[in-house]
Amino acid sequence: MNKISFALLMVVANLLTTLAQTNQQEMFETPEKTAGVHFAYPTPNFIYSPIPKGYKPFYISHFGRHGSRYLIDDSTYKNVIDLLADADKNKALAPLGKDLLNRLQQVWKEVEFRGGDLAPLGIVEQRGIAERMYFQYPDIFTKEAKIQASATTIVRVVLSMDAFCERLKEFNPRLHIVRNSGIKWQQYLNYHTPEAIAYRSAKDTWREEYNKFEEKHINPNRIVNSIFSDSNYVLKKVNPKDLMKNLFSIAGGMQNIETKVSLYDFFEKQELFDLWQCDNYRHYVNDANAAINGGIMFENQKKTLKNIIEESNRVINSKSKGATFRFAHDGNIIPLAMLLKLERCYNSESDPNKFYEAWSNFKIAPMAGNIQIVFFRKNNSDDVLVKFLLHEKEILVPPIKTDRSPYYHWSDVEKYYKSLINY
Repeated sequence: MNKISFALLMVVANLLTTLAQTNQQEMFETPEKTAGVHFAYPTPNFIYSPIPKGYKPFYISHFGRHGSRYLIDDSTYKNVIDLLADADKNKALAPLGKDLLNRLQQVWKEVEFRGGDLAPLGIVEQRGIAERMYFQYPDIFTKEAKIQASATTIVRVVLSMDAFCERLKEFNPRLHIVRNSGIKWQQYLNYHTPEAIAYRSAKDTWREEYNKFEEKHINPNRIVNSIFSDSNYVLKKVNPKDLMKNLFSIAGGMQNIETKVSLYDFFEKQELFDLWQCDNYRHYVNDANAAINGGIMFENQKKTLKNIIEESNRVINSKSKGATFRFAHDGNIIPLAMLLKLERCYNSESDPNKFYEAWSNFKIAPMAGNIQIVFFRKNNSDDVLVKFLLHEKEILVPPIKTDRSPYYHWSDVEKYYKSLINY
């Protein structure tokens, strides 16, 4: 087998791995994936498709989520710690409960006052993505490159942007990167339509069916009985479901912080899988293309797609080169991947029991998740090719036809995307 054939075989294998349907065994083998959008960025390890002969990269359009962070609110940790400490004081903790309290007290030393903050790992993730991008496309990152970066107004997002950009400048200090963060950029980076906001909060849209699903899939008795030794204390002081859900959140978030403590041994594999199904359900219905929401979430990132088209054409028409980096949140990259019609990012399923087979949050929006559109220009030709990357892996866009998969003609891509946003 020659080198080109082997490379193509590896590319196909990578695509199949990326797009494979999620199954129960996958989650059993890698419990960290049950953290969903708290899943730490998976370091890529694959081979890219050969660039078509005569074409050279000249522009990258990028949209990324902030890097690994602490849980949004300190109270998730504090409420559990306070409950366990009170139970210990009242001699209501089983030995396993004492062990859990001890572990959480270790964790608290790091996480206190850090709710929502970018974790050190988040900086490492962004620097790694930038470094791989630089060495993959060194011809783009020269002193002539026109590079812009923008971020939402949230501090962890701005710090993610800075970590990414500074890594590029470490390799080439002559790069000039214009960075921005503010309401002007927030309007398209983190936009949610009034209809989407109303849908999420309404009581008569998705919540009743979800509550019944959660009731079936969250069974806290086993874990609560293993933590507490006094059933009377549990009856009076403990909300079993809330406790299990908080422990699940903390367990998933541990992969993003520095304290080397795991809580996964407190759960059975099926419990983790079922808890994740509930988490995945909420994201699918509130941000993606679950059949029940009628496709209204597509609207949330149309402003971003318009910006992507305009910035891309600006670079193409000026015959220049460079990059546009955008940084936001999980609730933004999910509908953007869906709107771009990246493969398996826009599936519509009506059966809640099959949601996880159609769509998986950890595959679309892990910490530092990103979408890249790389542009290639041919000398003495107006033809521009693009390829799409999801978390640095090549991915297809099934509705757009191509004779150079996984590359697409920008003229075809532009036409299709403009039709989606009534440009």
